[in-house]
Amino acid sequence: MSEYRPPAAARVVVGVSGSLGGATALSRAAVEARRRGAELWPVLAWEPPEGDLAARRFPAATALVPEWERLARERLVEALRAVFGGTDTGQPGQALVVRGAPGPALVRTASREDDILVVGAGRRGRLHRALWPSVSRYCLAHATCPVLAVPPSPLQAELTAVHRRNAWRLRLNTGHLERELHMVPPES
Repeated sequence: MSEYRPPAAARVVVGVSGSLGGATALSRAAVEARRRGAELWPVLAWEPPEGDLAARRFPAATALVPEWERLARERLVEALRAVFGGTDTGQPGQALVVRGAPGPALVRTASREDDILVVGAGRRGRLHRALWPSVSRYCLAHATCPVLAVPPSPLQAELTAVHRRNAWRLRLNTGHLERELHMVPPES
């Protein structure tokens, strides 16, 4: 006679990076987990600088692995604090730091049939797409469970535009902000 094992709880696995897009995905994943009665599994994937191949080539780099992992844990804690105000998500589940490239690490973690994988699907320019592979595209192509790609927050586009204007030292147009904040009386 075999031992009874209750079915594993459904999980919402979410990629966390510490970015504004990652915070948007984490917020949406929390809503999905609550709505489905599932566990919330925030996952931050990390690799050594220059990748695992470079770390294996230079044995001295292996001494830094514990430090890199500690930094990844700190980034995960900060991401949780930014969204939930602390490390407690208010839901069952487990926060994980996983070594590996983000796409493959997330797909490996969200390996159950009843999992849902949540990833940020940020707008990225041509140069960025050419230099860095898309985690969301990798997950959509390789995951064995449903994938929810969360678009970036409208605030992210605004912040990017402000950053670009600052980098080029262009004057900011704040007229619309002043009207929205009722600093300028509406025209009669």
